[in-house]
Amino acid sequence: MLDVKQTLNDASERMEMATMYLNDELQRIRAGRANVAILDGVRVDSYGSKVPLNQVATVMVPDARTIAIKPWDKKAIKDIEKAIMDSDVGITPENNGELIRLNLPQPTEERRRDLVKQCNKIGERTKVEIRNVRSDIKEKLKKAIKDGLSEDNEKDAEESLQKIHDKFIKQVESLLEEKQKEIMTV
Repeated sequence: MLDVKQTLNDASERMEMATMYLNDELQRIRAGRANVAILDGVRVDSYGSKVPLNQVATVMVPDARTIAIKPWDKKAIKDIEKAIMDSDVGITPENNGELIRLNLPQPTEERRRDLVKQCNKIGERTKVEIRNVRSDIKEKLKKAIKDGLSEDNEKDAEESLQKIHDKFIKQVESLLEEKQKEIMTV
């Protein structure tokens, strides 16, 4: 027989993972302020293997519009510069031989709107994922009735599931609202 409590915990965990994914994706979107998270996907060719940027250099934010990258091995500076150029960061690095600077331009109004649309798309995908989890769990509950779960227990479980769903949808909307404010603030 279905363990209702465990099933609801599984639903909550899956919805939490979807929300965490959204948060990670939103962190990567450049809102005009320097944020080292935009470099998370950058892999540098170091001694024959691709490694994350933070394993070959120190990444700093000296001011609101600049990211500075100081390689631990000065010989790796060209490889780091190439990795940034090849990535989808969209910023041209400035290399002075010791330090790489990324100067983030002030986004235009049109670019800000595009970023908000991008956030909304990611947010909608997350909401769909959360709804899919809810739907999946509802199916399991319906099958559990056939296996001996009482209808009252099933109704209680569905109500709990709906509360969990609503909590995560609100969390998604809150994250989106926060990011949109960050993007639209000049």
